[in-house]
Amino acid sequence: MAKESTAKQFDVSKYQMVPTVNKKTVEIEGTGDKFEVTLKQLSWAKRNQLVSKCLQLGSDGANSFDGDLYIRECLKEMIVEAPWGRTTESFLVTIDNRLGSALEQLVPNAFGSSDTGALGPEKIKKG
Repeated sequence: MAKESTAKQFDVSKYQMVPTVNKKTVEIEGTGDKFEVTLKQLSWAKRNQLVSKCLQLGSDGANSFDGDLYIRECLKEMIVEAPWGRTTESFLVTIDNRLGSALEQLVPNAFGSSDTGALGPEKIKKG
């Protein structure tokens, strides 16, 4: 007689992304101006691709992370609708620090939060 399994089956669908978009109101510090953007969530794989694109490992064992590139690439990938139209490289290089700082708040941390045990660029093994 086979034993009935009492273990709960793993439901992978709980961990898979469903393509959705969310509206977010962004406020520009100092001016109080507000606007709405429509964002799509970055998948785990896409965020990792962007991190890899921005991480350079030197032949001398030194490494560097291009945070500017990471932020711009995330914004171009994430912002679906905005008052200015498409979020392009040419748009991003024309905005001032106030708008840039407000948009930067939309970007997920490249290396996770400190309490998740994720590795930051300073902890990546050299050599």
